[in-house]
Amino acid sequence: MRDFQLPGKSNAYAMNGMCATSHPVAARTAVRILEDGGNAVDAAIAAAVTLGLCEPQSTGIGGDCFVLLSPPGEDRIIALNGSGKAPAGLSAETLRDAGHDCIPLGGAIPVTVPGAVDAFCKLSEDWGRLGLEAILAPAIDYADKGVPVAPRVAFDWATSADSLTGSARKFYLKNGLALRPGEVFRAPGQAEVLRRIAREGRVGFYEGEVAQDMVDSLRAAGGVHTAEDFANCACTYTDPIAGTYKGLEVVEPPPNGQGATVILLLNMLEQFDLPSVEPFGAERAHFETEAAKLALDARDRYIADPGTSTKLSFFLSKSKAKQLAAKVHRRATRSDLAAAAEAVHKDTVLVTVVDKDLMAVSLIYSVFHSFGSGMASDKFGINFHNRGAGFNLTKGHPNEAGGGKRPMHTILPAMLKRNGKVVMPFGVMGGQYQAVGHARLITNIADYGMNLQAALDGPRSFPENGVLQVERGYSEEVRDLLRSYGHDAVVPEHPIGGGQAIHIDYGSGVLAGASDCRKDGCALGY
Repeated sequence: MRDFQLPGKSNAYAMNGMCATSHPVAARTAVRILEDGGNAVDAAIAAAVTLGLCEPQSTGIGGDCFVLLSPPGEDRIIALNGSGKAPAGLSAETLRDAGHDCIPLGGAIPVTVPGAVDAFCKLSEDWGRLGLEAILAPAIDYADKGVPVAPRVAFDWATSADSLTGSARKFYLKNGLALRPGEVFRAPGQAEVLRRIAREGRVGFYEGEVAQDMVDSLRAAGGVHTAEDFANCACTYTDPIAGTYKGLEVVEPPPNGQGATVILLLNMLEQFDLPSVEPFGAERAHFETEAAKLALDARDRYIADPGTSTKLSFFLSKSKAKQLAAKVHRRATRSDLAAAAEAVHKDTVLVTVVDKDLMAVSLIYSVFHSFGSGMASDKFGINFHNRGAGFNLTKGHPNEAGGGKRPMHTILPAMLKRNGKVVMPFGVMGGQYQAVGHARLITNIADYGMNLQAALDGPRSFPENGVLQVERGYSEEVRDLLRSYGHDAVVPEHPIGGGQAIHIDYGSGVLAGASDCRKDGCALGY
């Protein structure tokens, strides 16, 4: 039990249904849908689309999503890949000839076709109960009337306002400036788009006037996108992948998601006696950092579009992980370990929902970098993600950019199973940190016995660009000790990631939820 004389918050508890996400308006929207007879899929979609108005720097209908769901009364988990493909005309060779050595972060080039709307429509049709008109109604209302900007949202908005260009500055700035806490953000253009989706389904977004607005805006900025690219967008059901950690089964999306990285990292961490070291001391941070470098290096080598991703068995192998873990020195960082890829601040939202029938959903939804590509469509103000920046331009690489391919994705919904039953939908946000964040949350629970809220709120560290970011929740003594191991340990400018989780107690029927203190949100049930 936490010390109630210190800052913090407790797990939330409920019995009929619960949502945990990063903004209270979205959590309340989900619970309202559940109270109105909707199921977990209905509630998750309603909350996710609402988050596009509450946290427009993080997500929106111009982005992608991945989903894991567990049907009521069943132990299976279904994965849905809602990431869009690159336009057919995208050519790595053409980009290399133009002088690019990597995909640019801004403009039309990194914009792949937004896949989230197609996934939401498919989920609603296949698994929902209320229909699109009902579940999109709250978001339409918020888009028209507005949402007051929350403190963490304003913090992120201010740091990324300069990335906005063209029409996006009209739709997402106020008198040329980022919105401040308490100012109201409205998006009437998006409200109209959502009305069309509610009436027409995916056709209202991927065909007709809305699609033409997106295509024309992208082509005017040098994109190669066509109406056919948008019309052909289609999400895909896939089989999730799984690994084990100390009695828990960890279920993740397959490539092009980076879920295999989580399993590799956990398999490595299993080789260290984590319970014997302090949960927020230097040794644990060091072990995790060195293992993360190896896991992320493997990810960047092999994870790509499902058609070209290779060596999945390597990530799932306990013996391969043991060999990799042997490379980690107990008291020193090794210069021959590959540094983690650059982890520029990225924005994502996660929605976890469990309903009264114990249908569980973990849905993650993102525009990648803050405000994505920095572009918005000219008429409706749809902010485009820059997920194509997940490609590389290395000739022959599995993740080489190419028309009709899906890029390597960082966003990860996840679930835990115990004794074959789903016990926790969860996720940890934060760009490249997400795989490490999943491992940190699981080890906080399995090795240190923390409750959900404490496991999410605990301090974090992450290596990027040769620097070990160590949050202020760690003591300076820990940072000094990490420096003595050879790490360049600094306090990051931004908090590392976010996260949500809901635990299902089958014996009592009680749901326990938690939402990361690094965001504005909450876990809310009824």
